Amino acid sequence: MNYIEGFRDPAVAKGIRSKVDALAGSLLARNRPVNIMEVCGSHTMAIARYGIRDILPSTVNLISGPGCPVCVTPTRYIDAAITLVERGIIVVTFGDMILVPGSASTLAECRARGGAVEVAYSPTRAIELAVANPDREVVFLAIGFETTTAPVISIVEHAIRLGLKNVSLLTAFKLVPPALTALLADPEIRIDAFLCPAHVSAIIGADAYKPFAETYKVPCVVAGFEPLDILYGVQGILEQMTQGKAEVVNQYARVVKAQGNLQAQALMAKYLEPVDAAWRGIGVLPKSGLGLRPEYAAYDAELKYGVTVELGAENPACACGEVLKGKQKPPECSLFGTACTPDHPVGPCMVSTEGTCSAYFKYLR
Repeated sequence: MNYIEGFRDPAVAKGIRSKVDALAGSLLARNRPVNIMEVCGSHTMAIARYGIRDILPSTVNLISGPGCPVCVTPTRYIDAAITLVERGIIVVTFGDMILVPGSASTLAECRARGGAVEVAYSPTRAIELAVANPDREVVFLAIGFETTTAPVISIVEHAIRLGLKNVSLLTAFKLVPPALTALLADPEIRIDAFLCPAHVSAIIGADAYKPFAETYKVPCVVAGFEPLDILYGVQGILEQMTQGKAEVVNQYARVVKAQGNLQAQALMAKYLEPVDAAWRGIGVLPKSGLGLRPEYAAYDAELKYGVTVELGAENPACACGEVLKGKQKPPECSLFGTACTPDHPVGPCMVSTEGTCSAYFKYLR
């Protein structure tokens, strides 16, 4: 048996499921399901892939939250990126962004019209292009949660060291904790517990969720991505609830530490500062994003090129915003699986490999 198979053992899963059933039964007096929100797109995909929802009691409801960085990026950001391409600038992006609809087009369509849109697997590609094209301007689409922020911001560090003046970032970094606070304040969702994001937690640390347990009395469990990880995470949440507890439990200690990755945190703090940020479906949340500090304004594409990230136009029939808040499931959207598919997405939740609609389309139709 290899290491991964140990986290996919059916016999162990059956044992955990029995414990979950018993714990859920002891909570029946609540007269409503236990709502557990997973706040990680990789969790959403794993839950769908392994059929976790199908083996949980009907009184335990897994809700997918805004755990996909591509999905929470507003339309206006795509519009700004397309404007840069139309000005002759080389725009570099991770693959998931290229099909996300803007107000009237996508980066893929922009590239088909001859625009310089480069899909990259690493942020260092922006540096390579800037070095190879000294007479061209290069912009990297800097989106993501805490997980990818540190690697992306290293572009600025490389540019300074190499003396490059023709590379910059169009930033839309997001911070997970402020979004969780906003969701808890929404009375329509009624979140009872969080299955905390593993990748993000590796950077910010398990202790970052203490305010939710201590102030809001919401149990928080950091779990990995394998089926036994997720089931054990659900068990841990239900155990807290039956005991009347609200704590942060780190069940992913093989990766996540209490204080997180201090080196990554230091790199982010050096170049970035908290800013108000717009989240698709949620709105503008104070200090929920990260922008370049004033001393690094020369690497801020929005300032450098005078491109304003204006309010974009979204398809009014698309329910991505409600899906991201956990208020709707993808099949409840009138476009799901018909007008909106992975090949022809109407909203970003169907585009990204971490999107809730994409997960439902692939595994739960």
